[in-house]
Amino acid sequence: MIYDIGFFVLLLVIGYISGTIVEKRHYNSIREREEAFKSLPTTVLEKPLNEEDISSCRLVNGNMVISIDFFKKFLAGLINFFGGNISSYETLIDRARREAILRLKEDAEGASEIINLRIETSSITKNTKSSVGAVEVLAYGTAIYR
Repeated sequence: MIYDIGFFVLLLVIGYISGTIVEKRHYNSIREREEAFKSLPTTVLEKPLNEEDISSCRLVNGNMVISIDFFKKFLAGLINFFGGNISSYETLIDRARREAILRLKEDAEGASEIINLRIETSSITKNTKSSVGAVEVLAYGTAIYR
Protein backbone atom coordinates (compact mmCIF):
# COMPACT_ATOMS: atom_id res chain seq x y z
CA MET A 1 0.00 0.00 0.00
CA ILE A 2 2.86 2.39 0.76
CA TYR A 3 4.29 1.66 -2.69
CA ASP A 4 0.95 2.54 -4.28
CA ILE A 5 0.79 5.86 -2.44
CA GLY A 6 4.45 6.56 -3.25
CA PHE A 7 3.88 5.77 -6.92
CA PHE A 8 0.85 8.08 -6.99
CA VAL A 9 2.81 10.91 -5.34
CA LEU A 10 5.67 10.32 -7.79
CA LEU A 11 3.24 10.65 -10.71
CA LEU A 12 1.90 13.89 -9.24
CA VAL A 13 5.40 15.33 -8.85
CA ILE A 14 6.40 14.32 -12.39
CA GLY A 15 3.13 15.75 -13.73
CA TYR A 16 3.66 19.01 -11.89
CA ILE A 17 7.28 19.45 -13.01
CA SER A 18 6.73 18.49 -16.64
CA GLY A 19 3.48 20.50 -16.86
CA THR A 20 5.19 23.59 -15.45
CA ILE A 21 8.08 23.30 -17.91
CA VAL A 22 5.77 22.85 -20.91
CA GLU A 23 3.53 25.71 -19.80
CA LYS A 24 6.47 28.11 -19.34
CA ARG A 25 7.88 27.23 -22.78
CA HIS A 26 4.48 27.75 -24.38
CA TYR A 27 3.99 31.13 -22.66
CA ASN A 28 7.46 32.24 -23.86
CA SER A 29 6.55 31.24 -27.42
CA ILE A 30 3.23 33.07 -27.16
CA ARG A 31 4.87 36.26 -25.87
CA GLU A 32 7.45 36.27 -28.69
CA ARG A 33 4.82 35.77 -31.39
CA GLU A 34 2.46 38.34 -29.86
CA GLU A 35 5.29 40.85 -30.04
CA ALA A 36 5.80 40.03 -33.73
CA PHE A 37 2.08 40.52 -34.48
CA LYS A 38 1.42 43.60 -32.34
CA SER A 39 1.22 45.81 -35.44
CA LEU A 40 -1.79 43.88 -36.79
CA PRO A 41 -4.90 45.40 -35.14
CA THR A 42 -7.59 42.91 -34.21
CA THR A 43 -10.97 44.18 -33.07
CA VAL A 44 -14.51 42.99 -32.41
CA LEU A 45 -15.82 45.90 -34.48
CA GLU A 46 -18.01 44.98 -37.43
CA LYS A 47 -16.55 47.70 -39.67
CA PRO A 48 -12.91 48.44 -40.51
CA LEU A 49 -11.13 51.27 -38.74
CA ASN A 50 -10.66 52.96 -42.13
CA GLU A 51 -13.16 51.96 -44.84
CA GLU A 52 -11.17 53.53 -47.68
CA ASP A 53 -8.94 51.62 -50.10
CA ILE A 54 -10.04 48.09 -49.18
CA SER A 55 -8.88 45.75 -51.92
CA SER A 56 -10.26 42.51 -50.48
CA CYS A 57 -11.34 40.69 -47.37
CA ARG A 58 -11.60 37.07 -46.33
CA LEU A 59 -12.53 34.85 -43.40
CA VAL A 60 -9.56 33.77 -41.31
CA ASN A 61 -9.43 31.41 -38.35
CA GLY A 62 -7.15 29.88 -35.79
CA ASN A 63 -7.83 26.77 -33.79
CA MET A 64 -6.17 25.31 -30.69
CA VAL A 65 -6.87 22.10 -28.82
CA ILE A 66 -5.00 21.76 -25.55
CA SER A 67 -5.12 18.78 -23.22
CA ILE A 68 -5.41 18.86 -19.48
CA ASP A 69 -2.41 17.28 -17.76
CA PHE A 70 -2.78 14.82 -14.91
CA PHE A 71 -1.67 17.23 -12.18
CA LYS A 72 -4.12 19.97 -13.22
CA LYS A 73 -6.91 17.44 -13.44
CA PHE A 74 -6.11 16.09 -9.97
CA LEU A 75 -5.83 19.59 -8.49
CA ALA A 76 -9.09 20.67 -10.13
CA GLY A 77 -10.81 17.60 -8.70
CA LEU A 78 -9.66 18.54 -5.20
CA ILE A 79 -10.75 22.15 -5.58
CA ASN A 80 -14.06 21.02 -7.06
CA PHE A 81 -14.63 18.79 -4.04
CA PHE A 82 -13.87 21.51 -1.49
CA GLY A 83 -15.02 24.47 -3.60
CA GLY A 84 -13.10 27.44 -4.87
CA ASN A 85 -11.47 29.04 -7.90
CA ILE A 86 -9.83 26.54 -10.27
CA SER A 87 -6.88 28.69 -11.35
CA SER A 88 -5.08 25.73 -12.94
CA TYR A 89 -7.79 25.65 -15.64
CA GLU A 90 -7.60 29.42 -16.11
CA THR A 91 -4.02 29.22 -17.37
CA LEU A 92 -5.04 26.39 -19.70
CA ILE A 93 -7.86 28.47 -21.20
CA ASP A 94 -5.62 31.56 -21.40
CA ARG A 95 -2.93 29.69 -23.33
CA ALA A 96 -5.48 28.15 -25.71
CA ARG A 97 -7.22 31.49 -26.37
CA ARG A 98 -3.99 33.40 -26.99
CA GLU A 99 -2.62 30.62 -29.23
CA ALA A 100 -5.84 30.50 -31.28
CA ILE A 101 -5.67 34.28 -31.86
CA LEU A 102 -2.02 33.99 -32.89
CA ARG A 103 -2.88 31.24 -35.37
CA LEU A 104 -5.68 33.45 -36.72
CA LYS A 105 -3.16 36.26 -37.27
CA GLU A 106 -0.79 33.83 -38.99
CA ASP A 107 -3.66 32.79 -41.29
CA ALA A 108 -4.23 36.47 -42.15
CA GLU A 109 -0.73 36.99 -43.56
CA GLY A 110 -0.44 40.38 -45.24
CA ALA A 111 -3.69 41.76 -43.81
CA SER A 112 -3.99 45.36 -42.66
CA GLU A 113 -6.39 44.53 -39.85
CA ILE A 114 -8.74 41.85 -38.59
CA ILE A 115 -12.29 42.80 -37.72
CA ASN A 116 -15.29 41.06 -36.18
CA LEU A 117 -13.12 38.77 -34.04
CA ARG A 118 -15.11 35.98 -32.41
CA ILE A 119 -13.92 33.28 -30.03
CA GLU A 120 -15.69 29.97 -29.39
CA THR A 121 -14.70 27.42 -26.76
CA SER A 122 -15.70 23.85 -26.13
CA SER A 123 -14.57 21.02 -23.92
CA ILE A 124 -13.78 17.65 -25.35
CA THR A 125 -14.95 15.01 -22.91
CA LYS A 126 -13.20 11.78 -22.24
CA ASN A 127 -15.35 8.68 -21.59
CA THR A 128 -17.89 10.48 -19.39
CA LYS A 129 -19.59 13.84 -19.58
CA SER A 130 -18.10 14.95 -16.25
CA SER A 131 -14.48 14.29 -17.20
CA VAL A 132 -12.83 16.89 -19.45
CA GLY A 133 -9.98 15.60 -21.61
CA ALA A 134 -9.13 18.72 -23.59
CA VAL A 135 -10.28 22.25 -24.38
CA GLU A 136 -10.76 23.62 -27.89
CA VAL A 137 -10.70 27.31 -28.75
CA LEU A 138 -11.64 28.58 -32.20
CA ALA A 139 -10.95 32.20 -33.12
CA TYR A 140 -12.31 33.60 -36.38
CA GLY A 141 -12.73 36.97 -38.00
CA THR A 142 -12.50 38.95 -41.23
CA ALA A 143 -9.09 39.93 -42.55
CA ILE A 144 -9.02 43.27 -44.37
CA TYR A 145 -6.44 43.77 -47.12
CA ARG A 146 -5.42 47.15 -48.51
